[in-house]
Amino acid sequence: MKFRKLLLTTAAAATTLTAALAPATSAQAAEQFFPLLVYRTGPYAPNGTPFANGIQDYFKLVNERGGINGVKVIWEECETGYATAKGVECYERLKNKNGGASLFQPLSTGITFALTEKAPIDKIPLLTAGYGRSESQDGGIFKWNFPITGTYWVAADVLVKHVATLNGGLNKLKGKKIALVYHDSPYGKEPIPLLEKRAAMHGFELQLLPVTHPGVEQKSQWLQIRRNRPDYVFLWGWGVMNSTAIKEAVATGFPREKMYGVWWSGAEPDVEPAGAGAKGYNALALQHGPDEGSSVVKEIMEKVYAKGNGTGPKEKVGEVLYMRGLVAGLMATEAVRAAQNKFGKGKHMTGEQVRWGLENLKLSDFAVRSLGFGGVVKDIYADCNNHMGAAWSRIQTWDGKKWSMTSDWIEADYKVLNPLVKEWADKYGAEKGIKRRPASDCNA
Repeated sequence: MKFRKLLLTTAAAATTLTAALAPATSAQAAEQFFPLLVYRTGPYAPNGTPFANGIQDYFKLVNERGGINGVKVIWEECETGYATAKGVECYERLKNKNGGASLFQPLSTGITFALTEKAPIDKIPLLTAGYGRSESQDGGIFKWNFPITGTYWVAADVLVKHVATLNGGLNKLKGKKIALVYHDSPYGKEPIPLLEKRAAMHGFELQLLPVTHPGVEQKSQWLQIRRNRPDYVFLWGWGVMNSTAIKEAVATGFPREKMYGVWWSGAEPDVEPAGAGAKGYNALALQHGPDEGSSVVKEIMEKVYAKGNGTGPKEKVGEVLYMRGLVAGLMATEAVRAAQNKFGKGKHMTGEQVRWGLENLKLSDFAVRSLGFGGVVKDIYADCNNHMGAAWSRIQTWDGKKWSMTSDWIEADYKVLNPLVKEWADKYGAEKGIKRRPASDCNA
């Protein structure tokens, strides 16, 4: 008996030792961690919450589908309140959890600026779809930044091209006045270089009207608009600033049909508080609009909400910012899938490997439709030099009850965009001592 007991004890010890010496990657191989920097509180909560709900619901759908080639998606939210300092704290707290962050989506241009220097050190990519540093389109300098689907320079260029079309061409903009009402933050200042370049090219007057955070006080700016009588107002707002701007336009008699918001100023929370006064207001679509009837939304209703597992209110599923959360989840998970295609299907991908996946993200029209996003987004092709992958947008207009697309697809002019991107990227590289990547690094 003693001998048998000794054998059992020895076997148990050996089993324990084997488990202790086993690689710690087994848990990682079954899971892929996505930190979520969100803001469900504060003045920007009405806009931040539906985005956060959408990205979580997409991750839940991915798991219902079986994960990313069998790898389950896990996530953790961290509340930033849209504050840069809190965003950096969240980054530091989450970057090494659960085998390491796959990537970060800061959901704030200010937080993106703060993390741009941290990402290369920690080897974690930043996915900034439709926001962040516009010059980070240049992958030769910004190896870890990915403004997939567009930047604020793309947005500004598309708006100029659109109003030019309304007037009969770019040459007809000479003598026109365009006022930019913008959030006085890195986010709001982003379109200025592109607009200044276009103004010099075509002879229109650019009026710059900054609005202090959070944007509830805009009377002086709109008095200037009433006095200066611009032909168009471009709105670069976020949160309560947007509905306040529309209300002030009503109060000062500026026609909403002449107002054009960036894609962060074109969602239901931006227009509904203004009531009937918002009718006729226009905004860019970051490719998508509200898409309650899309295949991906129908699948989420069937596989997530029907099982009582939805993140937010059922009636909000499919609205503009909810859809943006879905698209953000799509790009994050497909970057992992692209990385797996090179480094091993069904395996946990490191931040470095996910960075390669983002740089080689190829979402064809067929792939987009297969994933349920047909009619929601266009195809995306990122590469080593172009970390944006697409430069398309559309105009949507609020009819008092819903958003409707009122333009065809409009692509930013790369002949205008690329020289500005290179100029600013080279300037950043010189300031930070970053050398442009050699071609040999593109497949590293």
